Amino acid sequence: MGRRAFKRPQAQRGVAMVEFAIALPLLLLLLLAIGEFGRLLFQYNSLLQASRDAGRFVAGQAWNATLGKVDLSADLMSKTKSVALYGAPANPNGYPPVVPGLTAADVSVTEVVGTNHVQVSITYTFRPVIGGTIPGFFGAPIPLGIALRSTVVMRAL
Repeated sequence: MGRRAFKRPQAQRGVAMVEFAIALPLLLLLLLAIGEFGRLLFQYNSLLQASRDAGRFVAGQAWNATLGKVDLSADLMSKTKSVALYGAPANPNGYPPVVPGLTAADVSVTEVVGTNHVQVSITYTFRPVIGGTIPGFFGAPIPLGIALRSTVVMRAL
């Protein structure tokens, strides 16, 4: 039995760098996906809060005690949409909407027929940072937008 000298494996030199180069794009893609999911949840939470604030605002002012029913005037609907968009009945300072790209057309204020309730709905399409579509290999491009909808129904007081 002879003594053998320990030899370092020469074939393994640089393998860790190659493995890192292969795994790095996947790890970055995973990090981007987690960030986008967090941004989606943040924007959805902002929409929920905006619809609750607008519902609370319109519920406090929509009741007409003289008529004994809900009365949604054009001015009240406009102020309610402004509360949903900016958090206040008016936006004299030109603040941006609570969610980027949200417009007054995305907010609807209606009376629930047959009840003393009002409904505020906000429809918004979330678009990832990377773009609105990815090219399709066979046919039309694949849309990446996710429709978010927040609806609140409150009793008019």
